[in-house]
Amino acid sequence: MAKINLNINGKKREVDVDPNTPVLWVLRDHLDLVGTKYGCGIAQCGACTVIMDGNAIRSCSLPVSSAAGSKITTIEGLSENGDHPVQKAWMEHDVPQCGYCQAGQVMSAVALLDSNPKPSDEEIDNAMNGNICRCGTYTRIKKAIHTAAKS
Repeated sequence: MAKINLNINGKKREVDVDPNTPVLWVLRDHLDLVGTKYGCGIAQCGACTVIMDGNAIRSCSLPVSSAAGSKITTIEGLSENGDHPVQKAWMEHDVPQCGYCQAGQVMSAVALLDSNPKPSDEEIDNAMNGNICRCGTYTRIKKAIHTAAKS
């Protein structure tokens, strides 16, 4: 076990965990931030995506020791009321179906728009590649990202 200092959603947090524990499990099991989902455990589906230092990362495969000192934003940290522009666009375009992948999808979209406020369809496809939606709402996701880019 080791004490690791994290910056989660703008708050300093200290956890006493095995340094190899994936960030996902620290968020869910130690900090009670359960919006980030477990999907595959091998960084292939995107359900566990969070933003770390401005980049979309898969939290299921990143050891918490590698995140020490980094700024991490989870879905809970986007807004208190679900009124982040990407979240509003998601609702406007009825993106969620089962909803399981949506936190990861939203976080990838936010990271994209933070770095590229007016992405093309190809840039959206590249940024969202690897975020799997078993309900197949990819067309609505792309429309929602374009809508969020306008706001």
